[in-house]
Amino acid sequence: MKQTWLVSLLFISGFASAQTLQQKLQSAFGKLQQDSQCQYASVSLTVLDAKTGEQVFAANPNMGLAPGSTLKTVTSITAFNVLGKDYRFQTQLGYTGAISKDGTLTGDVIIKGGGDPTLGSWRWTSTKEGVVLNTLVSALKKAGIKKINGRIIGDNGIFNGQSIPDAWIWQDLGTYYGAGITGLCWRENQFDITLNTGSVGSPVSVSGTIPAMPYLQFKSEVTNGAAHTGDLAYSYLPAFNSKIMYLRGTYAVDQIKKRISAAIPDPAYDAALRLTDTLKALGITVSNEPISSISLNDKGQPIPQATKSLITILSPELSKIVYWLNQKSVNLYAEQLLVTIAANANKQPTTTNGIDVLKTYWEQKGIDKKSMNTFDGSGLSPQDRITTLTMARILQSAKKEKWFDDFYESLPVYNDMKMKSGSISNVQAYAGFQTNNGRELCFSIMVNNYNGTGSGIREKMFRVLNELK
Repeated sequence: MKQTWLVSLLFISGFASAQTLQQKLQSAFGKLQQDSQCQYASVSLTVLDAKTGEQVFAANPNMGLAPGSTLKTVTSITAFNVLGKDYRFQTQLGYTGAISKDGTLTGDVIIKGGGDPTLGSWRWTSTKEGVVLNTLVSALKKAGIKKINGRIIGDNGIFNGQSIPDAWIWQDLGTYYGAGITGLCWRENQFDITLNTGSVGSPVSVSGTIPAMPYLQFKSEVTNGAAHTGDLAYSYLPAFNSKIMYLRGTYAVDQIKKRISAAIPDPAYDAALRLTDTLKALGITVSNEPISSISLNDKGQPIPQATKSLITILSPELSKIVYWLNQKSVNLYAEQLLVTIAANANKQPTTTNGIDVLKTYWEQKGIDKKSMNTFDGSGLSPQDRITTLTMARILQSAKKEKWFDDFYESLPVYNDMKMKSGSISNVQAYAGFQTNNGRELCFSIMVNNYNGTGSGIREKMFRVLNELK
């Protein structure tokens, strides 16, 4: 009798143990749904076996929700598949006209971009602004150019469509994280505005910029906010050919940086300007003012094409770009990859075409493209919608690829878990990988329209994800 009881107990115990993960997830997810912060929220979670794709747990898996920056995992994985981990962007330097015996170029010097988001970036030694400018200058000197009767032209190449995704909001467009898509990126299409602060309620003025932006004017309507209110200052892109950038919002008195980062209105022009200034400082005169392909188009003037190529500058490999894309959630990198995916499919490099190519790619892999109603590659648009099931399936698909380790390494660590976070207004999401008792899992969790603090909802979402550990 005792033996029978013991065998039954062991059977029940073993059965309960086999159901533990699902039961724990169900209980934790139920508590999250019933929490007061989620009273009017939409909540979804999908957990898959990362090796087999078997569904481990799902709650509202087909509910289309705003993913925030977790959408970058989809863009990253698609780029790895379509472009390859070793893909490198190219930037061309060339000139028109001819060089006389005394070293005078009668023609234009053209920096032609190929969509490289890292040109002038501080993240790698080879991409830093000074290094790139020295490389360009060295190429011009090697060609024997000592004087230029012409212009330095920043050319966006085939990237001549709309630079801002349609669904981005106006408040984001002048910020560093809302920098537009360009063929010739420069310094990640951003610069810093330094601030003079004071007492609560008093005006905040602009003290300068890094680097100097002589072609822009600034009007600040920012006021000093109370302590602990953070940086709520926004810069707005000049509109209708204006050179005035407005700053609005509040900047807390206890903020240490005393600066905000803003988007460069025309990065191709800025790159041409910096090369012009560098050449002049070295005694190589340039007769005309720098200009960009955007300005030439606006004036109805043709964009000269280089007749002589001098040098090709290569970006870091895609795997290295994706690392920073996900580690620091760089919107520009995601958007440039998305339009490059379109160009790789022989389509005009636009956001819309990139989305179409991305959806078609995953549809061919068996994922319903209607489960991805997206408008960009970074997740900045509040209109983006994707299901946690689709995101988890795309994550799971990466597990078998040779480049998976590079992608996995790109994911940040939150709550002691390798996962990408995403947050926009009243949206919090996470997507990543976790091992549970030797079993590799991938997951996507999203909460839309929560109320209360972001820190509060994150803590409660972590309680659910802790069951995966």
